[in-house]
Amino acid sequence: MPRKKGSGSTAVAIRHFRREAGSVLAKLRKDIRSLESELARLKRDEEAFSRLAGGKAAGAGVARAPRQSTGGGGGGGGGRINWRNVLEQLPKQFKASNVRQVRGLKDKRPSEIFAAITRWIEAGLVKRKTRGLYEKG
Repeated sequence: MPRKKGSGSTAVAIRHFRREAGSVLAKLRKDIRSLESELARLKRDEEAFSRLAGGKAAGAGVARAPRQSTGGGGGGGGGRINWRNVLEQLPKQFKASNVRQVRGLKDKRPSEIFAAITRWIEAGLVKRKTRGLYEKG
């Protein structure tokens, strides 16, 4: 019978431990949500300041090759676009119009934008939700 006495106190200890672990876990989740919302606010502030300064956000943006002033030559609007960086700047669900809002893509032809979206789909970076709506993933 001494075994029952010991197992009863063990069961109480386990319940107490689980209760404490649950409360610690709940506090940890609350802290994580708080920090995530603060991080989102800081990212929005950074983006706003970046737009005001006429630059691009640190670590994100459109990578362009420098323009070369070799007289003549026509051409469309600048250097090469790093489409992976463009994708990083888009929200989880986006439309082609959201792609056009990325800095440096305002004057891109629709065919170039849709070609990029098609490449993202083929690479498995984007899925087509409905007509005109895409999701990163």
